[in-house]
Amino acid sequence: MSSIEDRVLDGLRSWRPFRLLVVGDFMLDQALCGDAERLSPDAPVPVLAVSDPSATVDTAGGAGNVAVFAAALGASVACIGVVGDDHEGRLLRAVLEKGRCDTSGLAVDPTRPTITKKSLIGRAQHRHPQKMFRIDVESSAPLDVSINARIMQLVVANLDGCDVVCLEDYAKGVCTPHLCAALIDLCRARKIPVLVDPAAITDYARYRGATAITPNRTEAARATGRTIDPTRVVEETKKMSSTLLERLDLEAVVITLDRWGAVLEVKGSPPVHVPTVARQVYDVAGAGDMVLAVLAGAVANGMEWEEGTALANIAAGMEIEVFGVRAFSIAEIQAQVMRLARASAGKIRSRADLLVEISAHKAAGCRIVLTNGCFDVLHAGHVGYLREAKGLGDILVVGVNCDAQVRALKGANRPIYSQEDRAELLGELTSVDYVTVFDEPTAAQLLRAVAPAVYVKGGDYEGKEIAELAVVKELGTKIFLLGHRPGLSTTSVVERVRAELVDGGNLAES
Repeated sequence: MSSIEDRVLDGLRSWRPFRLLVVGDFMLDQALCGDAERLSPDAPVPVLAVSDPSATVDTAGGAGNVAVFAAALGASVACIGVVGDDHEGRLLRAVLEKGRCDTSGLAVDPTRPTITKKSLIGRAQHRHPQKMFRIDVESSAPLDVSINARIMQLVVANLDGCDVVCLEDYAKGVCTPHLCAALIDLCRARKIPVLVDPAAITDYARYRGATAITPNRTEAARATGRTIDPTRVVEETKKMSSTLLERLDLEAVVITLDRWGAVLEVKGSPPVHVPTVARQVYDVAGAGDMVLAVLAGAVANGMEWEEGTALANIAAGMEIEVFGVRAFSIAEIQAQVMRLARASAGKIRSRADLLVEISAHKAAGCRIVLTNGCFDVLHAGHVGYLREAKGLGDILVVGVNCDAQVRALKGANRPIYSQEDRAELLGELTSVDYVTVFDEPTAAQLLRAVAPAVYVKGGDYEGKEIAELAVVKELGTKIFLLGHRPGLSTTSVVERVRAELVDGGNLAES
């Protein structure tokens, strides 16, 4: 039986761009960073020493997180919400547009400020940054009737061609009971799924009829009136999911459980626990928004609920390992799923799986180095060569000639070791990140597929024709010929061993 990660990978291989409508409370997050290494002399409070007060980092928050995260997953995103007629509103639009989101659906309300969260970030002794304090600028007054009507008009105008709708409610005024009910009715009539990240409120009636809801366990406990026994978290959460599913006429409930993963219940099936991988938690900001964005993409791509929830768990785990928030590409998330699915497979990859992981490394700014060869009878010359090759970049990929091609190149009595053995030996070297076997006579096709920044050949190619040179020039890849160590070729090693075996045989016969 395949693992959940393998089933997720099957769904990801056919992942396609989707159109998403995000409705809810859009916010601007601002971070001012400095050094916090002393206390104030006039009060027992830390002092934040800021060298450049203009160096504030602006990011999208609230529903804006969902929008930017989804855009990074390949979505075409339209944002529906409210901003003030102020500098912060213009900054928020700029941040969203930089994240490739359409902001034409953000209505301007001149009577209220753009919701802004200003965080003071301190470092002590140049260590990891930590949040020291947060200032919230917002209005809790109800939206004007005309603004409510405008938001509904914007919703209707953006529903055509929409694959899925996300309702991100922070109880800041946009997601009124009337708007939620009207939006859900419109989407049900058009068969458009609606996924809800609910507010921290006690009454979820406004979300009745949505497709799915994604509260965390604290929010779900508040909404169902239950308490959570810390020794029975999963069991108690399953009771809450059943209550919400029946009470709100939903298709699915996903309750996130921090390090325990999530509980998923789909209509007509018993609740299931979807575990997650234990992570080093750095900052939980954005994890819930990531769950909603990824789940929306999974629904739009026709994935089953369990696979979509597992994928959302994995992406949220990546999010909590970084400080602040970061939008991960679908290639990066896919690579992470693949690493989990192939945790025991070492460094050997098929070409298709290799390209997924290489794409993620490139998205993260890594410099890819590719080399290839027979590597039949691994010796010190190979080890030094590969160590030097790794020094030319961040990720070293080694292509290994298949057995048939080694025979064509070296003769009928080669290879000494099979392609599987040669690949496994290479995978044990610390300098090597990935090993892949290729069947073609040259590495040209592998080179074109990987498109590395650097292509490396051994120094024994000095003055010889390099079969892949045309592809190297086509790709604009840099090529390096590394130093050759005389006497350490595989051929010389094999000949010496055979000679010694013959001599030993003669001695035995005498």
